[in-house]
Amino acid sequence: MTEETQKKKSETITIKKDDLWKYSTIALAAIVILGLVFFVLPGDSSADGNVVVDNNPPSAGANARVNVELGDSYFKGDADAPVTIVEFSDFECSFCTRFWSQTLPSIESEYIDTGKVKFHYRDFPLGFHQNAQKAAEAARCAGEQGGNDAYFAMHDKIFDEGVEGGSAKYKGYAPDIGLNTADFDTCLDSGKYGEATQDDLKYGSSIGVQGTPAFFIGNDENGYVLLSGAQPFAAFQQIIDAELG
Repeated sequence: MTEETQKKKSETITIKKDDLWKYSTIALAAIVILGLVFFVLPGDSSADGNVVVDNNPPSAGANARVNVELGDSYFKGDADAPVTIVEFSDFECSFCTRFWSQTLPSIESEYIDTGKVKFHYRDFPLGFHQNAQKAAEAARCAGEQGGNDAYFAMHDKIFDEGVEGGSAKYKGYAPDIGLNTADFDTCLDSGKYGEATQDDLKYGSSIGVQGTPAFFIGNDENGYVLLSGAQPFAAFQQIIDAELG
């Protein structure tokens, strides 16, 4: 074998080794990226250790019915409406805001305002949203003064204006919706509704809520269907119409 032939053979072997190293590196990088996607990115841990995310994957438990306690939650609509929607939500959740702005208005005009549905709001403040807990308490402090109307006035104000600024921001909303500001400030600063808000979160977790927003649609007699995620009006319409018969 000539010296030139040996040189070419050596170069060929070196190139193949380099290619093998290159492809091995690419494969390893792909494995690492996939691991991050599947095991790190999907969720976050709440304060009580439950793994929760900002938005449930869209799904409807059409065949699974659960009993849902309404507790002392505030609601809008006719108290005797045949169908009830219970939302577990987080005031800092972008998907919850999307539901409030894009879907709830249609549910209100089509079903709530016509006496077919009543809508209950329950709290599910995610642990990684630093302003969600006090926002939930702010809405309850408003409800303390003016019942359902004041509660949902603050509810709407928070979703419309946002949570940036925390308690100071919520106190600024109080006069805008006609509340006694001194009483509201005292209520919010005292944290009197902190435990009740966390009780909502724990209860929601116990009946299958894994992220926000989550909805239970049905009634006390027949049970409730779970609908997860910021879904379009059509998804709600299908379930509500089935419940109405």
